[in-house]
Amino acid sequence: MTTDAKGISKAGLDRLHGVMAGYVERSDLPGLLMLASHHGEVHVDAIGRLAYDGPSMKRDSIFRITSMTKPVTAAAAMILVEEGKIALDDAVERWLPELADRKVLLTIDALVHQTVPARRPITLRDLFTFRCGYGMIPVFPERFPIQRAYAEAGLAPGPVFPSFPPGELIKRYGSLPLIFQPGESWLYNGGSEILSVLIPRVANRTLGEFLRERIFAPLGMKDTAFYVPADQHYRFTTTYIHDNAAKQLKVFDPPVTGRFSNPPVFENGAAGLVSTADDFNAFAQMMLNGGSLGSARVLSQESVTLMTTNHIVADQKRESQLFLGNARGWGFGLSVFTGLDDVQGSPGRFGWDGGYGTSWYSDPHAQLTGILLTQRMMDSPEPPRAFTDFWTTLNEAITG
Repeated sequence: MTTDAKGISKAGLDRLHGVMAGYVERSDLPGLLMLASHHGEVHVDAIGRLAYDGPSMKRDSIFRITSMTKPVTAAAAMILVEEGKIALDDAVERWLPELADRKVLLTIDALVHQTVPARRPITLRDLFTFRCGYGMIPVFPERFPIQRAYAEAGLAPGPVFPSFPPGELIKRYGSLPLIFQPGESWLYNGGSEILSVLIPRVANRTLGEFLRERIFAPLGMKDTAFYVPADQHYRFTTTYIHDNAAKQLKVFDPPVTGRFSNPPVFENGAAGLVSTADDFNAFAQMMLNGGSLGSARVLSQESVTLMTTNHIVADQKRESQLFLGNARGWGFGLSVFTGLDDVQGSPGRFGWDGGYGTSWYSDPHAQLTGILLTQRMMDSPEPPRAFTDFWTTLNEAITG
């Protein structure tokens, strides 16, 4: 490939390959897949293996994208908004009566029964922006009574996701008080899980069916779903987790007998999808193009703008600063760079990461999309070194 005024340099791609191949050579990762798209020019690099003892990584290898599911779910809900079936400021209790008449903790460290009435109902906008009052408190080990209540309800954050039927999941949320008043503070994850129940009730079909009909099929995302069918297990990666006691990686989710190998009881719109680099790039390009890809229009430009605009202020992310840092805010189901405090992202760049080792961001100003797919679970909410090296080196490779 020759370098032009607007492209990714050959030297930059070689440097990116060398940096990321080092993770495989050191056995930090069994393999990885990178995709970079700049002004429509796509480069894909597959390195290593599907598992340490498995076949070679290929362009069509399938990964668990976990929290990269969140923006897809948000896009699905925005389709319903565009169709007039639900409005951004509608109270969701119309469809989720389990969440009516909410109580709110007096303080974050209060006992679960020490509550006051919610000042207003939870709205769809609250779910999108993660200001619904439900979510993760990133304090470990847990020390607040509400954290223990989440664990007892089977809703505690962690690498194993809820596996209740949708009705049971929303019933369990309804048994808990809100941590903050609706609209008051950003808390991770809960909004997307609740959307996973809301969308089917509004659309009158399962979440998987709605995603296939309105997003996956129009965009040609043929390998994106809530599980990998048996005849495609040979393309499915193995996920690893670091064993602190043994000081080495161990298998967390195998491709044939794992949690993503059969249809789930709960189609988790927060973290449940599997996908490929090319499939997810189709979604990314749709977002980058203002809602369309080729002849398919999934969303309006206005909806994409709403999704990719920051909707929170610094005070609202005080309990979850670890997730977003100083340079990122939150749109609808994804993060948005609002400033520049390192070389990984510039203002306006949007996307999100997946806790099983995946990352996606698109930059409308640079017309750049980067997708990194690995199969090593993140050790903390802070991005792993492989993520920062990928984004830093990719940004350096851009020539215009």
